[in-house]
Amino acid sequence: MSIGVIGAGKWGSALAFALSEKNSVFITSRTPRDLENFVSLEKVLKCEYIVITVPAQQVALWLEKNFVFANQKILVASKGIEAKSGNFLNEIYEKYVPNENIAFLSGPSFASEVIKSLPTALVVNSHNKALAQEFANLFPSFIKAYTSDDVIGAEISGAYKNVIAIAAGICAGLELGKNAAASLIARGLVEMQRFGLSYGAKEESFIGLSGAGDLFLTASSTMSRNFRVGLGLANGESQEDILQALGEVAEGIGTAYALHEISQKHTLYLPIAREVYLVLEGKNPQESLKDLLTNEG
Repeated sequence: MSIGVIGAGKWGSALAFALSEKNSVFITSRTPRDLENFVSLEKVLKCEYIVITVPAQQVALWLEKNFVFANQKILVASKGIEAKSGNFLNEIYEKYVPNENIAFLSGPSFASEVIKSLPTALVVNSHNKALAQEFANLFPSFIKAYTSDDVIGAEISGAYKNVIAIAAGICAGLELGKNAAASLIARGLVEMQRFGLSYGAKEESFIGLSGAGDLFLTASSTMSRNFRVGLGLANGESQEDILQALGEVAEGIGTAYALHEISQKHTLYLPIAREVYLVLEGKNPQESLKDLLTNEG
C-alpha cells in the first residue's frame, strides 16, 4: 500500500519506519528533512492512506491552511485536547474528514522503541470497523494492532494520560516514593475513566491498551516528555525553561488547560488534573500534594 505520513518528528519518523515493513511509505513535514522518501505535502495528500502526527494544539490551524480531502483514509496518530476550545481531535477533524474515512491510533508507544522494532500492541479506533481493520493490517510484525469503535474512549485516554504523567513526574521529582507513584497512577486511571464515562466512552477502553497500557508507560518513565515536564516543575523550573530544554511538544500541558476549562464549564471533579493545571500556573507542588492528600476523592 502507498502510505503518506505527515509530521517528521520522532513519532512520525518512527511510524514511517514501522509501516515501511509492509508498505511503500512517504513522509513530509513543515520543514524539509534529510530523510528517505521525504516528499512534498502535495504528494503525500495524494496517497490513499495518510497518517497524521501534527500535535493537538496545532492541528486545527494546520488543517485549515493545508488539508484538502480527496477521499483519503486518515489515521490520526497524535493525542490531546485543544486548549483554547476544549475540542477533542475527532471534533476538530470532523469538519474536514467524514467519520467513515478516519481512525485514531492509541496505546503504549514510545517512538524510541518503535524505531528499534521493539514489540508493542496498539489499537486502531474508528466508527468504521472495516477501516480500522484496514489500518491494523498495515502495521508491521512487531506491532500487534487491535481494533475498536470507541473513538471517544481512545481519545480521552490518550489525552488524559499525559496530564497524569506530568503529575507522576512531579511525584518522582519530589522523591515521594513508589507507594505514592502507584497510588497516583491508580487514582489517575479512576479519574480519567470517570471523565470518559461522562462522555459516553466504554469502560473497557480505560482498562485496556488505550487507557491503562498507555498510562502505565507514560507515567513511569523519563522517556516520557510529559513525565519530564513534571520533574522540571517539581524542581521549581518554569514552563518556558522546561519546554526549551525539552525541545519537543509536551501534549499534557495544553490538555491540562483544556481539562481545567471543561471542568469549570461542566462542574466536573478532576482533582489530579486540577492540581497539575495549578502547578503549571505557579502553585507550589508541595501545596498540591497536601491538597490531594486531604481532598475527598
